[in-house]
Amino acid sequence: MTLEELVACDNAAQKMQTVSAAVEELLVAAQCQDRLTVGVYESAKLMNVDPDSVVLCLLAIDEEEEDDIALQIHFTLIQSFCCDNDINIVRVSGMQRLAQLLGEPAETQGTTEPRDLHCLLVTNPHTDAWKSHGLVEVASYCEESRGNNQWVPYISLQER
Repeated sequence: MTLEELVACDNAAQKMQTVSAAVEELLVAAQCQDRLTVGVYESAKLMNVDPDSVVLCLLAIDEEEEDDIALQIHFTLIQSFCCDNDINIVRVSGMQRLAQLLGEPAETQGTTEPRDLHCLLVTNPHTDAWKSHGLVEVASYCEESRGNNQWVPYISLQER
């Protein structure tokens, strides 16, 4: 491996950490400001009613769920809709970390169904121009990835 390749690998790893931190920051901020839609069904309803308010779509799945055909079909349809409507998309792994960030209980008490965290939409209503550092960082990463012909970039959220 040449020095240039080593530097490129190090830069890519550092960029991935920066973007992962930006996604985490963005999700927490969006939830606090009621700009987060959680769930495949809920996301589909929102995109049908007001797709222009959606600024980012996160599709979350862990390795053990990769064989879920129904979920993959949902993801394909959502990705297609997002591409048609110029919505940034990011694939995310690390469902436990995602649940932590969103304050999901570790164990459900049997009375409440856990929320479907497989699809998350960050919205920005037309009435204001909300900009967070995390949103700018993630949007930049998505644009850079599209420039490299990676239409749906992948981010791994790490357990803490």
